[in-house]
Amino acid sequence: MKKIVVFTGAGVSADSGLQTFRDADGLWASHRIEEVCTPEALLRDRAKVVRFYNERRREMRAAEPNAAHRAIAKLERVAEVTVLTQNVDDLHERAGSSRVVHLHGELIKLRSERDPELVVPIAGWEQPLDARAPDGALLRPHIVFFGEAVPAFDRAARIAAGADIFVVVGTSLAVYPAASLVRYVRPEVPVWVVDPGHPDTTLIRNPLTVIPKRAAEGVPELASILTEIKN
Repeated sequence: MKKIVVFTGAGVSADSGLQTFRDADGLWASHRIEEVCTPEALLRDRAKVVRFYNERRREMRAAEPNAAHRAIAKLERVAEVTVLTQNVDDLHERAGSSRVVHLHGELIKLRSERDPELVVPIAGWEQPLDARAPDGALLRPHIVFFGEAVPAFDRAARIAAGADIFVVVGTSLAVYPAASLVRYVRPEVPVWVVDPGHPDTTLIRNPLTVIPKRAAEGVPELASILTEIKN
């Protein structure tokens, strides 16, 4: 059974109504990264950071997986599929994907400010400001802030290196180190890119096919193609 690795970004969830980060009308157009997504911001104004991610969590819980999420999940019927995602939402899991690696954290979890390995689920969408972890430390969003290491990167790189087919969906390929995952794909492995914009494909040296469509349209189309070439 072929190993299909799907690397997704904010564009795959945009068709579910979740804002992207880097588009002209995206989240960073109305929020400064330095104020809501850095360790320093958490120290300086913890309430603002917690409030920002509470809102993201509330929006996520109101959203539903779209045709792209569902098409990726259905590929598991014909291939071994692993999703490497920059997204912090849970739409891949809710669509049915069983192997998902979150590079930048997960909204449905919180972690201890003292021990990064102490991660707990959150019930509902709102994190109380004074919520504490089992070790007594304050809880923070289980999100990889700008300036922090990406703990799942090494695992994701190994998965990318084992791919027989590598698919990139809805990412600008501009956020590092995640964007460099394409460099771990073996040279002979075909790479498919689904994105209506102009992602930076200069790092891709593999056989490349681009489908210039939104994820909810392009991914089901690609899934049909990959189903035919599964063997």
